[in-house]
Amino acid sequence: MTRRKDPRTARTPVPAGQLPAFTPVPRQCERHDGWTPARQIAFIEALADTGSVAAACKAVDMSQPGAYHLRRQPGAEEFRIAWQAALDCGVQRIEDVAMDRALNGVVEPLYSYGTLIGTRTRYNDRLLMFMLRNRAPHRFAEGGAKGLSALDAMQIERLKKQWRKEWESQQRHVSADEVRASIDKKIEEIRRRVEGEQAAAWAKLSEETRSAWTRFVELRERDWDAANADEAARALVNVGPMSKGLPNMEPPGPRKPPPPVPPKTVWTLRDEGFDP
Repeated sequence: MTRRKDPRTARTPVPAGQLPAFTPVPRQCERHDGWTPARQIAFIEALADTGSVAAACKAVDMSQPGAYHLRRQPGAEEFRIAWQAALDCGVQRIEDVAMDRALNGVVEPLYSYGTLIGTRTRYNDRLLMFMLRNRAPHRFAEGGAKGLSALDAMQIERLKKQWRKEWESQQRHVSADEVRASIDKKIEEIRRRVEGEQAAAWAKLSEETRSAWTRFVELRERDWDAANADEAARALVNVGPMSKGLPNMEPPGPRKPPPPVPPKTVWTLRDEGFDP
């Protein structure tokens, strides 16, 4: 029986020319079991093959802390650049392997009571959808704009700003006089509507109700005149005839009807019962 390889340590050789040439990190002393130039080159190649730092360290028989320590040393600038390029190459190859598994499936052995009786191909639909959303977000993105790439998001933002400027340029600037005229027009419409409602309500009343209302208004005016006369008499009693420096006051008597109030021409929202 053939033993399956661990995907974390499985290596797929990278074609020549895909990795940048770099100068190994200089070491104070050369040790056969240390990070020699040959071992550094082998580590970068294994990292590009597997896409895993752990697998690359295992391939060159070195520890992960030692690899990160080497990366931080002076003179490791080219080594760090090669490290990043190897990771990018490894991730790309991992995506290719995942796409191949999503399309062609994975062959699994079938056993019966410990005996190999055949194989079957298992397909992973979730892996296939993940790869489609990653490589074709325009068609298979979940949630609309959430699946758009960074380039698409930048283009949408640019178009939004352009459309906003065009919309603002098309808007007509309104002066303060036009705003006041519009408000006065609306208030006049409200006044006419209220007057029309009052006239319609008055027309629905019977003659007896109208007469009663007219009589009520007359009695109310009489009571107001009497109250004003009493108030004027009390003021004369309190002032007295010997007061000086006060204006002359007429004696109490029948009050003349007040002059008619001219009709109101300017209405406000407060007159209509709107309390801001």
